Amino acid sequence: MSEAAALDPIARALAEDIGTGDLTTQLFVPPGLQAFARIVAKQKSVIAGAETAAEVFRRVDAKLHVQVRLRDGTSVIGGETVVEIRGRAQSILTAERVALNFLQRLSGIATMTRAFVDSVAGSRAKILDTRKTTPGLRALEKAAVVAGGGRNHRFGLFDMVMVKDNHLSGGSGFEQMRAAIQRVRTEHPGIRVEVEADNLQQVRSFLEIDGIDVILLDNMPPSKMREAIALGKAKVEFEASGGVSLRNVRQIAATGVDYISVGALTHSAPAVDLSLELTPVGT
Repeated sequence: MSEAAALDPIARALAEDIGTGDLTTQLFVPPGLQAFARIVAKQKSVIAGAETAAEVFRRVDAKLHVQVRLRDGTSVIGGETVVEIRGRAQSILTAERVALNFLQRLSGIATMTRAFVDSVAGSRAKILDTRKTTPGLRALEKAAVVAGGGRNHRFGLFDMVMVKDNHLSGGSGFEQMRAAIQRVRTEHPGIRVEVEADNLQQVRSFLEIDGIDVILLDNMPPSKMREAIALGKAKVEFEASGGVSLRNVRQIAATGVDYISVGALTHSAPAVDLSLELTPVGT
């Protein structure tokens, strides 16, 4: 596998699944058999990854005719056709599992995201993802969050400064932190700066430092979140994080936070039930 292919999630997925060849399909399906197939949603969900699934089929056989019927972000109740494929039955069957794996995983993320977004509807809070993604699939999983109505937090370590408690465990004092943030502003003027606060005293200290865009309120109860926001709502934005679920997200949103980050969107979303139905159409 080339270096470029190694960085391509579709190429990697096909390589690990097909290996040296699809033995079952080669032995049991005539090479000239043509077929029509459709991927069908089997439950209420939000679709994401339809174009990725379609690309899997095209990578296996460029002669397949693949049509995406439902775009990412589409809500379905079950029974709708998401993707249609026409061409060699062997090619369709070889690509089937990888295409479904992507589509089921990404639609699961979009579906969970939509549930959180709907839960905070009418509030100012925006639902964010995190970096708790499947290695190698971050771009696809973050796109699925957007399909579900959420927003992306930073993509990686390079596009935002986010100071957490572990970054300060070496004993960096107030003045060192102020100097570091001013350095960010000088050397990376377009980069957002976020700092994590575990208590109200930290919030008060951070509000005295110029250059901070967002204060993350980590595992704070709603009553403390309200106090924190009252202290600094005119100066910075606030993000809530830690222990967020569908049971409590509405209560958190009611505190007035600007953002709520939910790691579960990408690390715990259950796969959506989809299946491929294939019909031979002759030789």
